Amino acid sequence: MQNQSFVTEFVFLGLSQNPNLQKLIFIICLVVYIATMGSNMMIVVTVVCSPTLLGSPMYFFLAFLSLLDASFSSAMTPKMILDSLYKRKTISFEGCMIQLFVEHFLGGAEMILLTAMAYDRYVAICKPLHYSSIMTRKVCGTLVGVAWAGGLLHSTVQIIFTLQLPFCGPNVINHFMCDLFPLLELACTDTHIFGLFVVANSGLICIIVFVLLLVSYGFILLSLRSQSSEGRWKALSTCGSHVAVVVLFFVPCIFIYARPHSAFSFDKMVALFYTMLSPLLNPIIYTFRNKDMKNAIRKLWKKLVMVSDER
Repeated sequence: MQNQSFVTEFVFLGLSQNPNLQKLIFIICLVVYIATMGSNMMIVVTVVCSPTLLGSPMYFFLAFLSLLDASFSSAMTPKMILDSLYKRKTISFEGCMIQLFVEHFLGGAEMILLTAMAYDRYVAICKPLHYSSIMTRKVCGTLVGVAWAGGLLHSTVQIIFTLQLPFCGPNVINHFMCDLFPLLELACTDTHIFGLFVVANSGLICIIVFVLLLVSYGFILLSLRSQSSEGRWKALSTCGSHVAVVVLFFVPCIFIYARPHSAFSFDKMVALFYTMLSPLLNPIIYTFRNKDMKNAIRKLWKKLVMVSDER
């Protein structure tokens, strides 16, 4: 990764400089990260080990979403946990660019995946008779491939432009991770145009997709009027989980990227929410509101207990 920079490493200010508070941050973040990995991987394993769930497009997408959430959290959280043990928190220039790339790659893929999940619910509720013929395994695989490709394209464009920026002096980032706007503040050039590019490539896309998703779920809710009360309640429960996850993902994204690059005191809190809490809340929302997932988890747990008893 070659660019015009003289900076070889960046220094994070982190969430706090207070040693006692940093110890508390270490404990809380470690517990949250373990819970995030455990809950998301539990969903992945449950779906993969259950042929019925794996054959359903909704749960196929859910397993992929959990995999993305676990990967997204792992891209930033372990570094932040380790940094909380040190007074000086550093990351190499190459490491910073890799972290930035992975963050936007996985975030872009998740944005497209949530769109695919909304389409799946639209077909299931509004066109139930044609659902199996529309949402085939090939279509589901293609949508997942599009999510990977879209995330890769989005992240590649971001990293190419970031590598053009010269970093020739200041290297202290008032954050706990590498991100676009904190890096723009350190660049030794006028970043006004690049800031507008970030808003267009990240913020504007988030707003457009978020609005389209809300409109699509609005259409789904309107179509429920013709269904029975039982079918209406089941659809509302499923869509409620989807809408909650969409809001948790897009609202922080819009707040961070859909505005001019100026630092706010609570930017780090918002970033902490979408890097740590959102990946933890997603599996909780889907698991607690879904009987099929809860039953599949119980069956898997019973199998594991039986295997352990036989040994």
